[in-house]
Parts: sequence; C-alpha cells; structure tokens
Amino acid sequence: MAGKFQGIDFYDVDGLLSEEERMIRDMVREWVDERLLPIIDEAYIGRRFPEEIIPDLAQLGMLGANLPEKYGCAGLNNVAYGLIMQELERGDSGIRSFASVQGALVMYPIYAFGSEDHRQHWLPKLQSGEAIGCFGLTEPDFGSNPGGMITTARKTDGGWVLNGTKMWITNGSMADVAVIWAQTGELGDTKGIRGFVVETDTPGFTATDQKGKLSLLASDTSELHMEDVEVGDDALMPDSGGLKSPLMCLTQARYGIAWGALGSAMACFDEALQYSKERVMFDGPIGGKQIQQVRLADMLTSITQAQLLVLQLGRLKDEGKATPQQVSLAKRANVDMACEVAREARRLLGGNGILVEYASMRHMANLESVYTYEGTHDIHSLILGHAVTGIPAY
Repeated sequence: MAGKFQGIDFYDVDGLLSEEERMIRDMVREWVDERLLPIIDEAYIGRRFPEEIIPDLAQLGMLGANLPEKYGCAGLNNVAYGLIMQELERGDSGIRSFASVQGALVMYPIYAFGSEDHRQHWLPKLQSGEAIGCFGLTEPDFGSNPGGMITTARKTDGGWVLNGTKMWITNGSMADVAVIWAQTGELGDTKGIRGFVVETDTPGFTATDQKGKLSLLASDTSELHMEDVEVGDDALMPDSGGLKSPLMCLTQARYGIAWGALGSAMACFDEALQYSKERVMFDGPIGGKQIQQVRLADMLTSITQAQLLVLQLGRLKDEGKATPQQVSLAKRANVDMACEVAREARRLLGGNGILVEYASMRHMANLESVYTYEGTHDIHSLILGHAVTGIPAY
C-alpha cells in the first residue's frame, strides 16, 4: 500500500486547530505510523495487547493527557486530547481503549472523586505507566442498567468488604489498581453507589481473561471477581456518591471514543482510497469506476461531518459548556459512521479485504465492540430521545 498517512481534511479542519494541537496530533500520528502499525497485525492475530508500547504512551504524555500537570500529566486541552484518541484508534481500537480507560476511567475518577492522598499516590504512577488501572462498573447481568449492580461494599470496623463480579473490563488482567463501583446501601438504591480504589493484589481479588472474543483481539478484556476483599477506609473515594459519579466517568470516556472512532474511519478511507488507485480491473484502476467513486464520496462526506462534530464538541468541553447528552450524540453518530465506513472500505477491497495485512476488516470487527460499549447505540438513542422530549423511555 501507499506511504505514511497524510490525513483527510476536505474542509480544512487543520485551519481550525491551534499550532499546539496540530503539533500534538502530528507527534502521535508519526508514532502510530512508525511504532504501532508495524506490530499491530501480529498483536491482533496473536490476541495480545502489545504491552511493549506502554512506555512510549507514557513518555509521550498520552496517559491522562488532559489532567493537571500538578500530578505529572500533560495538562492538555480537550481538543488535543481528542486528537490523541483519534490517532491511537487509527492504529487500533484496542490501543485507544487502553489509553482511554487508563486516563478517563481510572485517572479521572481518582482525580475527581478521590482523596488528595489518592491523587498524589496514583496519578503520577498511572501517567508514567508504572501502574496500570482498570474500571469495574459493568456486571454480567447489569450492562445498560448499571444502577442495578449487585456488587456490594459492606462497612466493617476500619474498612469495607467487597463482594461481586465485574465483566468486560479493559486492562483487567494487567491492572495494578482497580476503580470499583459497589453498592453500600440497599440493592436498587442508586444513591448508595460509591467508588473504591482497590489494589489488585488484595486477597480475594482475581481477574480472568475474557475468552472467545471475535473483536478487540489486541485488547486485554477480563472478568473481575471479588470474594470478601477487605480494604481500609482509605480505599473509599470520598467525593463519590450515587450513580452520577460513574456516569460522569463514562461521559469522559465517551468523548474520547467519539474522536477515536473517527480515527478508525480515517484509516479505512485512506486504505480504500489508495487501493482504488492501485488495483487494476477491466483495464483500469477501480477508483475510476462509478460505483467505487460513489462509495468513496459517501465515506469522505461522513468523515468530514464527524470531524466538525467532535471539534465543536471539544471546544464546548474546553469552555465548560458540553453536556452529557451532546457527548452521547457524538459517540452514537461517530461510531455508527465509522462502522459504515469500515464496512464499505472492506467491500471496496474485495477478497483482499479479509486479509490481516489490510486494516479495514480489523477496524470493522473492533468497531462492533465500540458500537456496544460505553453505552450501546440504542441507549444513546434513548438518552437523546429523553433530552428532546423530556420523557424517559428506559
């Protein structure tokens, strides 16, 4: 295929970015081209997360990049953070998922809801990659309805005892620390949901790999099991309270996903475009055929719309004006768009499109998981329906 990725910018979105934002995007873009893309096919086929890249992610400031410099983080704005997620997922959804969980679902709740001791102890370690974290909210029987969780935290003299199971946990098997959400009151009372910072070597805490995945093969996905896990009072994140706390974390992650899905779509479009110019059929490149030009035009249009959507969302977020419902719209729209682009790119590639040396089918398979996690497409539809009608349908 053709050389390094040059970007897709039909509406001069680069002109809407600051010099710093472009510089950060280009730095990550170069790293993805030179470091990640040469190894991702082997990692994906081998069903392993390439842990050897973690030091690079840390050194380049990609972990918790939009959190304060006070704790060793890069202190970037949310547009720059989004561009990082875009480029990482241009490489692979599993790599973006790793960074997204580390930053938005582990570092963010520790920063937002933890004690100052939590922040001072964990954030520098998580930013540097010295420690890996995971986020335990989803349960086997409670995905789209996290308020129904049955994981419990019962108060004891001087601490808490946690019991329960969490499922679909990114980074779970390699994590040193877990942010665990548990019910401290009566089951079904969402006001009793609290967050705990739990070291994974605590007796009674185990993580097992999720078997049988057909998507996100280069991602660490696990089940967490807690059987009488005893933690001290200092494990409780003091400012956590109610279902609103984990949902705030999900809003942070969904924002990054909206940018990340765009990166997958850009990778697929670039691959399809280059292939259409090189693949000769019926005495000419297939890019000269009407059906393929329509396919490329549709992909280009969708990607351009998605670029403008997340850029405006990022600006609103940096101004403190973005709402969770706006984030839901972007996650829903951009992931759906990316699924369509990946599928159409795979079809343009013909039989070659099923080979691992081409990225589109890998992205297509990954995006089916992204379509479902951090709030399914249908749940985000209901969130938006609630927002415009004022009537909840869930």
